[in-house]
Amino acid sequence: MGVVKGGRYLLVPFFTFYMILFLYLPLLPHSVHCQCTKTPIIFNFGDSNSDTGGYADGVGLNFAPPNGRTYFHQPARRLSDGRLMIDFLCESLNTDYLTPYLNSLEPNFTNGVNFAIIGSATLPRYVPFSLFVQVSQFLRFRYRSPALMLNGYKDLVGDEDFENALYTIDIGQNDLAASFDNLTYSQVIERIPSFITEIKNAIWNIYEKGGKKFWVHNTGPLGCLPQKLALLARNATELDEHGCLQPLNNAAKTFNAQLRVLCEQLRRELINVTIVYVDIYSIKYDLIANASNYGFESPLMACCGNGGPPYNYNANINCGRTGYTVCHEGSKFISWDGVHYTEAANAIFTSKILSTHYSTPQLSFNFFCNNM
Repeated sequence: MGVVKGGRYLLVPFFTFYMILFLYLPLLPHSVHCQCTKTPIIFNFGDSNSDTGGYADGVGLNFAPPNGRTYFHQPARRLSDGRLMIDFLCESLNTDYLTPYLNSLEPNFTNGVNFAIIGSATLPRYVPFSLFVQVSQFLRFRYRSPALMLNGYKDLVGDEDFENALYTIDIGQNDLAASFDNLTYSQVIERIPSFITEIKNAIWNIYEKGGKKFWVHNTGPLGCLPQKLALLARNATELDEHGCLQPLNNAAKTFNAQLRVLCEQLRRELINVTIVYVDIYSIKYDLIANASNYGFESPLMACCGNGGPPYNYNANINCGRTGYTVCHEGSKFISWDGVHYTEAANAIFTSKILSTHYSTPQLSFNFFCNNM
């Protein structure tokens, strides 16, 4: 792995990355937004997989380089070298990146709000910024935004737009990860229904305030994260054929199976509502299992971290801290920092999401638009 020592780094060579975009993103950015007659409105709930600055705004933290180096050429309040899946989705809809709810410096909420915060989980319920807290923030925004617009305020969302908005939810990874820190496998499995209940409550609360379109991601292959592979005790029998921890991935699959059942249940219970279940697990695992087919190397190794092969992860020397090393070409790595993904990986994930092949039900791109 070619590396640059902490504090000094090179911008990623763009040829490889843009070849990936050319080959795997034929849907971006034109196929979706050309069908939207109004600006799409998106309300996003989740964790670091889709946090576009909420954590940084909330605690006043500036992420250090080399975060953000690929696209933004500077730290962009995201835990990645560039854009996240939610950013690519916004681009495909020809709309601006979502503004974090906690952004107090001239925020623009005309195309929706991002409530996602790094580290968020479904439980404990009342700990910032759990899913319950994020939905509570949304409910306050839902109440105040139309009233403020009537009083002349701009850059907000009108009353009818809440009914046509897309509500995206991507959460659960941190619940599972934290559970494995101090519980046995069977104990983790026993906790999963409580996580699913929180997601159910969130959808119900949004539905009761007019939400009709929900886009629900399942959780990814937790056992393939370099962080987990580096930190958790393991033996050869716990690893699958691609080197991932089977107990963690099996827990993720159990979570996903229950989440899928929940989506099926809510489709029957809620009136005039569309709930799309997206199989993120299969999308991410396919990329890891077939990394070379997509032009990636070392699928279980972090681009930015410390320790070198096989995982390049050190809990005491995270990406951006003194002593880190970073690969020259993030476009050849799936994992950015051992937990989060590179822009190149996120681009492919988004392409597969927009193909609708991993969605239930499979809907046309008009589903994303605010013109229903």
